Amino acid sequence: MTVDDTFGRLDDDDYPAYTMGRAAEMLGTTQGFLRAIGEARLITPLRSEGGHRRYSRYQLRIAARARELVDHGTPIEAACRIIILEDQLEEAQRLNAEYRRTATSHPASV
Repeated sequence: MTVDDTFGRLDDDDYPAYTMGRAAEMLGTTQGFLRAIGEARLITPLRSEGGHRRYSRYQLRIAARARELVDHGTPIEAACRIIILEDQLEEAQRLNAEYRRTATSHPASV
């Protein structure tokens, strides 16, 4: 891997660049909170060769949304379920829009 490849990966939202400690610090939360949302299967951090959790920017955004809900009084399990449902809804809306575009550009013959 070249230096350019390494720096390019830092722009990748899915690259697990952050340790658990750094992720918790960035989110203003505890490592226990990150473990809890992992146990709830909201996010699954990658593991380093030494077994340490590593988080991507995408996962940190999801964790930040969970923290926002928890900070407003939502139980952590419910917050995780809400975020999963929000994600599923967003994907369904994206697919519906794609199907509509396809149907509009290729109308069925009668």
